[in-house]
This record gives sequence, C-alpha cells and structure tokens, in this order.
Amino acid sequence: MGAKTPNEGLRRVLAESRWSQAQLAMAVNRVGAEAGLPLRYDESAVSHWLSGTRPRKAVRPLIREALSRRLRRPVTLAEIELEPEETAPDTDTVEGLMNLGRTDMDPSRRSVLGVGLFSVALTVPGWQDVVGRMEAVRTGRGTRIGWPEVDMVIAMTERISELDDQFGGRHARPMAASFMVNTVAAYLRADAPEDVRKGMLSAASDLCYLTGYMAVDEGLQGLAQQYYLKALELAGAAEDHLTYCTTLRGMSVQAVDLGHGPEALRLADAAAAASPQAGPRMRAFLAGQQAHAAAQTGDRRGALAYLREAEVAMEKAESRAKTFGSYNPSSLMYHVGQVRYELGDVPGSIAAMRESDKLRHHSFRRNRVRYLSMLAERQLQLGHLEAACSTWGKALDIYPQVQSGQCDERISTMYASIRPHLRNRAARELHERARAVAPAVLRA
Repeated sequence: MGAKTPNEGLRRVLAESRWSQAQLAMAVNRVGAEAGLPLRYDESAVSHWLSGTRPRKAVRPLIREALSRRLRRPVTLAEIELEPEETAPDTDTVEGLMNLGRTDMDPSRRSVLGVGLFSVALTVPGWQDVVGRMEAVRTGRGTRIGWPEVDMVIAMTERISELDDQFGGRHARPMAASFMVNTVAAYLRADAPEDVRKGMLSAASDLCYLTGYMAVDEGLQGLAQQYYLKALELAGAAEDHLTYCTTLRGMSVQAVDLGHGPEALRLADAAAAASPQAGPRMRAFLAGQQAHAAAQTGDRRGALAYLREAEVAMEKAESRAKTFGSYNPSSLMYHVGQVRYELGDVPGSIAAMRESDKLRHHSFRRNRVRYLSMLAERQLQLGHLEAACSTWGKALDIYPQVQSGQCDERISTMYASIRPHLRNRAARELHERARAVAPAVLRA
C-alpha cells in the first residue's frame, strides 16, 4: 500500500477556524449528538484525518457542518478534501420531490443525517437561479390538467394547514407527503396551458413549504430543509415571488429557533431582498423576522429599526389577512416579545407575549401551547413561580388536543422546570396534572 496523502484542505480550513484539533473533535461530537449519532472523537482522531485517514462516510458531513458553523460560511466536502466516493446522478425537481416524499412516507428509509441535522452549509438558490429551471414539466406525458386540478391542490393544502394549526403536524405531514407523491407529482409532469402550469407549480410550492414547516414541528430539521429547497425551486419555476420569499423566511425562522442567528439573519435579509415590491403586510411579515434574527446576533440598533419598520407596515396593512401564511398583530407582538427577550428585557418580553396571546385566534392550538410555554418559562426565570404555573396550566389544558414534537418538548421542559419547586402547592398540582396528561412524553 502507498503512503497516505496528508489532507491539506482540512488543515487549511482548520487553520482558518482558529480551532485546535481537540476543539474540532468536540464540535464534531456536538453536531453528531444533534443528528442522533453519538460520537467520542478526540484530538487523536483529527490528527489521523489530517494525516490522510478518511473518516467514516456518515461523519464527513458532520465535520463540514461543524466548520461551516464556526466560519459562518458554507464549507464544502471538496474544500476539506472529503468528497464522497460516489456522486448521485442529478435528478429533476419533480423526481427529487417524489423521492423526498417517498422517504417521508416510509420512516425506515430516512437517513439519520438527512433527517436530523440542520445545516448552515446548505446552498440556498437565489431567485434568478430557480426561475425557469423546470423545463422538464413543459412536455406533456399523456395527461392534461386545467384550473380545477390547481384549485384542488390549493384547497387540500389549506385543509392540511388547518389541521396542522389545530392538531399539530405529526399526523398531517405523512398525509401531505402521500398527496404530493401520488397526486401532485403527476400533475407537475402533465400537459397544461402555460398559466395553468405555473399555477400548479405555485400550488405545489405552497404544499412543499407547508410539509417542511411540519417537519420542523417534529424536530426533523434536515428533512425540513430539503422540503424548503424544493419549495424554492418550484416557486422560482412558477415565478411566484410570494411563496419564494415566504419559504426563505420560514428557513430563517427555523434557523433562529435553533440558535443560528447569523444564518437566520442572512435568510431573512435574502427574503426581504427578493421581495422589493412587497405590500405592507408582507413587509411586516419579513421585517418582524429580520428583527428577531438581528436581535439574536446582538445587533440592538438593527433589531429595533426592523421592529419599528414592522410596526409601521402593520399599521398600514389591510384588515383582511389570508388564511394561509398570514401575519397579524398577534404575530407582530410575538416578534416584539422575542426581540425584547434576545436583548435582555425579560419583563418586556413577558408583557408582549401576554398581549400576543390575547390577540391570537385560539384555533391555532399548537402555537398557543408553544407560546404559552415560552411565556411561563420566562415568568419562572424572573422567580414568578405561581404565575408561571398558571400559564403552564393553560398550555396543559390544550396540549392533549395537539400532536406536535415542539409541544412535547415544551411540556417536557415544564415538567423538569417545576420539579425543584414541589414544596409549592401550585407547582405540585401542575406536576401531578402533567403526569396524568402527558405520561408518554414525561417517560421519554
């Protein structure tokens, strides 16, 4: 056997990161844990990689991701000389969408890394990159569709969205994936007049965005990103600026909720840049997210400026909101609360979150459980135990009606948070209620 070739690419990027070999090993272990892959690498493992030993195929994306997060820029496998031995052939957008949907319908086919890991190394296509990309769907395959088929896909997406809002996405997402694979994909390949074709692409993009949003709800971060990328491609092919920008914003929400502030701000800014002629409600929708992301990066001045822009835009917005993808005064107050919290104003955050709950339509059960739980956590942070227990009690009233990974996580956090306070009567009663209402979650 010949001597191993040292990995100079990895050495260069490691030097750029200003990490030691031990620090890279610890970062890879952290990313592995996030992806559900327990690792115990140390400095010696990194030394072996630098000398030319190739890490396991499943670990290579973790090394790339750890370095991307450190450098706040995408790092490719080629750059660190860890390209996979085999490269999958390119597939068109429809085929890729079908493969993604089939994977989601059959959990046994999911890759741990593809489902569990949020990646800042993801390449997000710009608007000009995706416009007109879908040449394959221009040619008919023996079936012809019209506006009734487009309207049906739109109606199904709205119904699935309503189910998600009311009950969470655990059961609704597989339904959406099945509909995408068995019905929508065939429509995307069918013959149609140009306006109908673009209408179907736009409707499919909305469905894909919603399915990604529901994957986020279950904590399937990598899967969600793949759905979001497909939504961007479909929106570009449809020349649908609204869904393209909405999807970028959704990706920013995912990033900020996971604590990746710089990536969240990059995505929020990209959404705003791609929507130069946005109406006031859309401008509030985008600026509110820019404010939250900026606050998480520590940019106080920028966050407050974006928040003021969102407030002015909301004042100008028309009173009638769209059923799907709307942004309303409750949403704006939620962003006010998040910005205040990121900037260290916990009492101000609590006041805004209370106001948001007053304004929120109570049919949005999943979000109400999540946001009430956030409010209670912040009340407890200030030492207001009984107020926190009262707020958590409201969340627990709704929780049995929701099937949501995010809600499960919040209830589990509640249970752990009140355990040190069981001498207090309100905490003790809430603790007992939680054991009765959510035994499966609390045993996990």
